[in-house]
Amino acid sequence: MSDSETRLRLGLIEGDGIGPEVVRATRAVVDDAFQVVGLDPIEWVTLPIGHTAIAEFGDPMPEQTLKTLEGLDAWIMGPHDSASYAPEHRTGLPPAGAVRKRFDLFANIRWARAHEGVRAVAPDMDLIIVRENSEGLYADRNMHGGSGEFSPTSDVALAVGVFTRTAIERIAHQAFKIATRRRKKVTIVHKANVLPRTMGLFRDVCYEVAEEYPDVEVNDEHVDAMAALLVRTPADFDVIVTENLFGDILSDLAGELSGSIGMAASLNSSDSQAMAQAVHGAAPMIAGHNRANPMALQLSAVGMLRWLGTRDSHSALYRAADRIEHAIADTLRAGVATSDLGGLASTTEFTEQVRARLHRW
Repeated sequence: MSDSETRLRLGLIEGDGIGPEVVRATRAVVDDAFQVVGLDPIEWVTLPIGHTAIAEFGDPMPEQTLKTLEGLDAWIMGPHDSASYAPEHRTGLPPAGAVRKRFDLFANIRWARAHEGVRAVAPDMDLIIVRENSEGLYADRNMHGGSGEFSPTSDVALAVGVFTRTAIERIAHQAFKIATRRRKKVTIVHKANVLPRTMGLFRDVCYEVAEEYPDVEVNDEHVDAMAALLVRTPADFDVIVTENLFGDILSDLAGELSGSIGMAASLNSSDSQAMAQAVHGAAPMIAGHNRANPMALQLSAVGMLRWLGTRDSHSALYRAADRIEHAIADTLRAGVATSDLGGLASTTEFTEQVRARLHRW
């Protein structure tokens, strides 16, 4: 899509729990941003997963949804609540995992940034964790069919961790490309001192890729040291690249340090498609009470728009993303926040404040 071709078809997947609330809040701010910057309205394609899909199709991730996603540029996915599905619907991959695997969304980009107006353990944090999303120490992604976990006896359980040069190279390129647009620093996180073959390969291949980006400073840390450093000196880090499990753990830590997991945004992407998905879960205990923080998914949509803008060389998508990001920051700076951030605003009140600021900036 070029600047003269502004019509986008994007998927909208509400999911379970607080999903419908935060997805609708995200759609509202994206629609407003498109209007403000003069882009044609988005053609939203609403698709079911989770309990809605089980009720209609007998499957939490129906083939109809996956087939439709094949023809879309990107989509916004709300959280799912797999733990609440009937046992027969918990045997396969959860909905988001099935989507990641089907479309080889190998890069999971997670932002952690403190905001003025939000009390944070790490008020100077502003970093991105680039997580390899297709293999590593996550057993559900390491076998052609089925899980990479198995039990030779009832008292022994094993898990297979897979690391390939191809996957490491492509995630390393993602990290270094992102760093060139930021503060030009990449930290490789691994545990090669105890896993020299698997983690050693990850570390060494990342360093090989680094040679193609001479303007980017690069170093590496063991994952346990990295967790401590995120608490002690978070401002020292810009872009962190790591394998699947470590990326999951470190990004949750960084999200809490920067204010709340309710602020933690992420993007799952391949070279051709992307899925905006908040880091947090479905929070069924507050579903339907208008208390959920929509910020994480709204910022995930910001990342999605920038990804599309980069892929398609489309500057207007960047302007729309900037509008949303600045409106959210201004809202927080004004003291408007949901309860997880110590505020009193409801989901709809926070969203309306963001929408109003979209038109002012």
